[in-house]
Amino acid sequence: MMKRYYLYIAMLFAMGVSSCGKEWLKVTPIDNLSGNNYWQTEEDVKMFVGGLYSGFRTATMQQAFFPGTGDLRCAPLNRNSGSNATGAFMNWLSFVRDNNLNGIFDQYTDPARNYEPNQDFFGFHQIRDWSHFYRVIAKANIAVYEIDNMEDGILSESKKNQYIAEAVFMRNLSYFFLVRLFGNVPYYTEAYHDKSIGRTPMLDVLQAIDADMTMYYKDLPWTQEDPTEVGNRAMRGGAIALMMHINMWLAGFSDANKTTFYERTVSLGREVIDENEGSYGLMPLKQTKEIFKGRTKEGLFEITQNYNYGETFHLSAMYADNVLRAPYKFETIKNSYIHYDLDFMEEMYPRDLADERKSTWFEEDNLYAQDGQFVVLKNVNIFREEGEDFNPDDNMIVFRYADVILLRAEALAEIGGAANETEATNLINLIRSRANAAPLAGEAGQELKDFIWWERVRELLGEGHFYYDLVRTKRVLNSEFCVPIPIDAFYRGAWTWPIDRKALVNNPSMTLNPYWN
Repeated sequence: MMKRYYLYIAMLFAMGVSSCGKEWLKVTPIDNLSGNNYWQTEEDVKMFVGGLYSGFRTATMQQAFFPGTGDLRCAPLNRNSGSNATGAFMNWLSFVRDNNLNGIFDQYTDPARNYEPNQDFFGFHQIRDWSHFYRVIAKANIAVYEIDNMEDGILSESKKNQYIAEAVFMRNLSYFFLVRLFGNVPYYTEAYHDKSIGRTPMLDVLQAIDADMTMYYKDLPWTQEDPTEVGNRAMRGGAIALMMHINMWLAGFSDANKTTFYERTVSLGREVIDENEGSYGLMPLKQTKEIFKGRTKEGLFEITQNYNYGETFHLSAMYADNVLRAPYKFETIKNSYIHYDLDFMEEMYPRDLADERKSTWFEEDNLYAQDGQFVVLKNVNIFREEGEDFNPDDNMIVFRYADVILLRAEALAEIGGAANETEATNLINLIRSRANAAPLAGEAGQELKDFIWWERVRELLGEGHFYYDLVRTKRVLNSEFCVPIPIDAFYRGAWTWPIDRKALVNNPSMTLNPYWN
């Protein structure tokens, strides 16, 4: 755990921010970010708050974070013969499928494999190092404190409140990601923190960040006036989506109070769907390119990249790297890296049921392919240099409007009762109508709950939700939905991620996850 955050953090925090609009790309020299020279203008505030987005981008998009932790863990995947995935270099695919996370790290220290830790191309050592997220949290804490204490007249009250709300959003988004990775995590909100602290129980952290968001989220606008900042700068819809996910995670681990959390999710969902002032909506599937390139009414929060401006994620950072081949990648890549078990694909997209997502988001003729030809075409904005293996030039969508609709439907189904199940069905049919899929009718009880889970898989495949949905619903224990984790291992912490031993340095209060360490 990081121990000391003094004022030099502000001095060192020079921001060339690639995750926001053009106004956030300016760079200020380091010697202008200190002491009496800083926190004196709105530009200072924009630079510092903008850097929170850049820090979050570094924490998630410079390694195989979303594929490794969200999309492919416990997924019924198979490595394709005739592709680069068959070599030892890609063993991580099998390790995350089987939830053998120690196997990932063992391969880099096994002399027989000729790997060293610095050859961890996919960045799994970075994922277990939670300091990347705590840097964002520490700086967000500083932003909240310093902006709140700025001299009068520099910012209007509404501007001040918005910048503080942005910092709070990034702080709590980082905490939520930490909880989903590690379970219990250290929690603090003080600026310039200088204490050794241990790990706070996961449910306490979740309730704290939900309360924190509740205090500030209405200071965020429904959308950004600058179209270059839509989706990639905090908006109220993204904040509400975060709160809905927090409450669904709380419900999944709180047997005694889960109805309270489901009801809060329903209420939050109603707010973002019914009160968004026309800021959000489902876009036609034919506009898939625009949805995943970003800055649309469907995107609630996303991380940007743009090859034309030199903004690129790590090659392994996007799910698309594993499910594309020629002609969507360089011509020598004949097979994609993975395909899914046939029964999983047939459950996700039944062969005899119409659904335009089959032809829009996949090569429909190869939807059930088991020979390397399976591809996912959600990410189809491709700009590459001759002879290079680049990924599509798409944003990473963290929260999408369709996700909110589905979370609200799930919460309604979990509460139960005829009226709630009817409303849940109507919400599901918003998603299915967009796909010209047959409407849902008549399902109730567990059948409805399972249908909603599969609808989330159909709609959100490759967007970082799969594994976390498995964990919070406990479907990760059931082979009908995934490569399962044994129940005894699950409750000993097998669903978490290993914590780097660096967390113990100079911190006698710290502990690791015993299942992995």
